[in-house]
Amino acid sequence: MATNPADTKPVDSDIANTHIVFNQPKPLSGHNLYAGDTALREAVMYNGGHWAEDDLQRYGEVCGRPEMIERGFLANEHKPQFESHDRVGNRIDLVNYHPSYHQLMQLALSEGLHSSPWTNPGPGAHVARAAKYYLHCQLEAGHGCPVTMTFASVPSIRLNPILAEQWLPKVTDRGYDPTNRPYTEKAALTIGMGMTEKQGGSDVRANTTRATPLGDGSYALIGHKWFTSAPMCDAFLMLAQTDEGLSCFLVPRWRPDGTKNPIQVQRLKNKAGNVSNASSEIELRGALGWLVGEEGRGVPAIIEMVSATRFDCMIGSTGGQRQATLQAIYHASQRSAFGKTLIDQPLMQNVLADLQLEVEGSVAMTMRMARAFDHLDRETEKLLMRLGTAVGKYWICKRTPHHAYEAMECLGGNGIIENFITARLYRDAPINAIWEGSGNIQALDVLRAIGKVPEVLDNWYDELAQSAGNDLRYDRAVAHLKNQLSSPDEIEYRARHIVDQLALTMQSHLLMQSGNSAVADGFIASRLDARGVGNTGTLPAGIDVKSIVERGNPLVT
Repeated sequence: MATNPADTKPVDSDIANTHIVFNQPKPLSGHNLYAGDTALREAVMYNGGHWAEDDLQRYGEVCGRPEMIERGFLANEHKPQFESHDRVGNRIDLVNYHPSYHQLMQLALSEGLHSSPWTNPGPGAHVARAAKYYLHCQLEAGHGCPVTMTFASVPSIRLNPILAEQWLPKVTDRGYDPTNRPYTEKAALTIGMGMTEKQGGSDVRANTTRATPLGDGSYALIGHKWFTSAPMCDAFLMLAQTDEGLSCFLVPRWRPDGTKNPIQVQRLKNKAGNVSNASSEIELRGALGWLVGEEGRGVPAIIEMVSATRFDCMIGSTGGQRQATLQAIYHASQRSAFGKTLIDQPLMQNVLADLQLEVEGSVAMTMRMARAFDHLDRETEKLLMRLGTAVGKYWICKRTPHHAYEAMECLGGNGIIENFITARLYRDAPINAIWEGSGNIQALDVLRAIGKVPEVLDNWYDELAQSAGNDLRYDRAVAHLKNQLSSPDEIEYRARHIVDQLALTMQSHLLMQSGNSAVADGFIASRLDARGVGNTGTLPAGIDVKSIVERGNPLVT
């Protein structure tokens, strides 16, 4: 009997359901970022932050909540929008942000990420704050810019006791007030920074902005700034020329009488990363400012701020490395290919362990500098931080873009899709390496520090000497470093190689001191070996990759 074609026609449900989705990991959320981070927990304990354990456990849970993670995505999806004038033509220079940006700012400031070591100083204060900031920045990096600048402004503003008395109680307040109104009407303020100009960039002594005294202790600034981040901050630390030379000023967005200070935003930068944060070009048309520090001593005055922002660059890049690594490890633990879970495949273990070793070294160095920050009353710690912030900012921030790419590759095609966090981590990764002084600037700063204060190098060697004799490969690397620095020939040409070795030997020393032999051996074998640092996933045989990967697994506590 003939078959009726209608009898073989697929039903609608068969057409609608072409396949079942499986072997695709669910989004990682609802996890405790602190509890699942063995390297961070150990570093906090080792560097004197043990008293903050309960608070960090609490905040690690907060930063793993799905709604917090979603705010990071929304703040990046909806970029800041600039309005130069209101609807009837009045100049307003207003930047509008998505509510998620404001929610993240509120969270950061309520936790004291901009102020806690200043308002509650004591042993481990900077260590605890660095650990909390490391957790927080894994939610979203862009809004961290005004948080960091506000934090870093405090030592500079203190150089003017009158300004400090008026401003610092509001700067360190744990509130958040994004309203567009005079600072005199607010209880909580944020601080930005405007240093670089078109013609000079990092060479700030080439700045042309002029500051003219008005006779009452204030100045009028005329000029431009090529990069002014977070233009909705309540005031900015800026550099301008006076008759005495380059000087530092605090420039409010509103004048004390409630009128708008003539700081005019020309446009917002269209950046590849850091897109939730507004970065602007501005012109100063007689803007009111007050001197910070001595006239003609602008660089020493603002370097107080720059040193702290560079330290936060270390924290931010280290946090970025951690988030990228935990995403890679989580994905590999949940997905199978060629008949085996990815995390159980030797080549993937090599890659994941290498990613985690980078995090281990970055965490160790960042938290060691946080401990130094806590003890600047000790000359040895002050010297260590003077060199360590430049070395750490150079190395950690420069390693992060490639690290982010390798972690992204672990997710395959999904890794480059914008609703996976790895794509954003990759776009954001170069920012800290370029801002606050790019690689060459940091390398030259290291040479400048060694040349001006030779004790910084002797102090660095004293720190490294604590691990002498523990590993022959390490001893050879330290000897090579000393040999490189003992010769003045073409030292500027060789500066990057020297800073590489300063960083790697310090990280190796700190990992040996922390007591985990698998991590220390893996780091030294892959970073100090004569063949140099190769591509990610080229760890030599004999390394305990399984235990290293387990330390980075966000679901293992």
